[in-house]
Amino acid sequence: MKKTRKLSVVRSDERSITPLTGETMDGVPLSLNRAPAADLAPWISRLMVALVETPDDFETAGQLCNDAAYVRTAVEGQWAVEMQGGELPLHNETFLCGQHSHVMPLKCTGHIKVAGFMLRPGAMRHLFGAKPEAMVDRIVGMDEVGVADRELTGLYRSDIGAEEWLLAIECWLRDWIDKSAPSRPDPISQRLEEAAFADPNQSLADFAEANDITLRTLQRSVKRDFGLTPKQVMRRARTLDMAARICGVADEAEEADFLLRFFDDSHLIREFTGFFGTTPTRFAAERNSILTLSLEIRQSRRLETLERIAPDAVRPWMRAPFQPPLVRSA
Repeated sequence: MKKTRKLSVVRSDERSITPLTGETMDGVPLSLNRAPAADLAPWISRLMVALVETPDDFETAGQLCNDAAYVRTAVEGQWAVEMQGGELPLHNETFLCGQHSHVMPLKCTGHIKVAGFMLRPGAMRHLFGAKPEAMVDRIVGMDEVGVADRELTGLYRSDIGAEEWLLAIECWLRDWIDKSAPSRPDPISQRLEEAAFADPNQSLADFAEANDITLRTLQRSVKRDFGLTPKQVMRRARTLDMAARICGVADEAEEADFLLRFFDDSHLIREFTGFFGTTPTRFAAERNSILTLSLEIRQSRRLETLERIAPDAVRPWMRAPFQPPLVRSA
């Protein structure tokens, strides 16, 4: 995982792509994503696989952002992500990514074939011994956290189906958990994540009082498990909800509520620019498929966590059950 030159992002012509794990009504690729099996839920919050066919030399450019640490396997395509200090190439390997304090530009040349799992706050430390604070805005190979890359990357086969790939990942997780016997993450951090999903404008002092802890204890717990402060977690949640609405992968019924979380337009622009490096207007004009895919995973997880939709329900931004298209028009 060697850093090389600085990444130059070029927008792609998205008409040349064929999504295989779902798409929005205007053809932007989505992933197949779902909650993990119940026995994995204390540590894992989401599993996902994204399969998109493209010409071999086709470049998809976009941004990477997430409000959870995750492990992902990227195969076949040539990926590159811009991190502090230069470009990080990724190809046929599995990597651990910490939580994000801002988006990262990235690109993929060739097919998009990615699968992995999101970690609950604090689970990175319990499962792999990595400190969330040291992993903010960082990506490392699994070898660096004591997992042989072949164990996860080797789960992929050229003929494997999307759900079959996810089941193989779940089997690997069971074996890893049985072997490492991790403790469970702090429930306070899990409740803070749910609070950020429900109302990122709520008072942190009120949250601490409702959970019978001091504000200082809350701050220490969240910094330990997220790598960020409670205020950063809430501000990021507010901004990501708005970004999902702009990208068309949020519940339209929540639009007014999302807007009311910002005092005025200048507040929205300032918060949005701080995370995405651009204004909401420009963000909408330059929407990219990779970022939309990421935001859709988050909104699915959010609405299921808040019990606003059932796991097998048609999501509000879809008109049909979530499944790969049978035919794609030219």
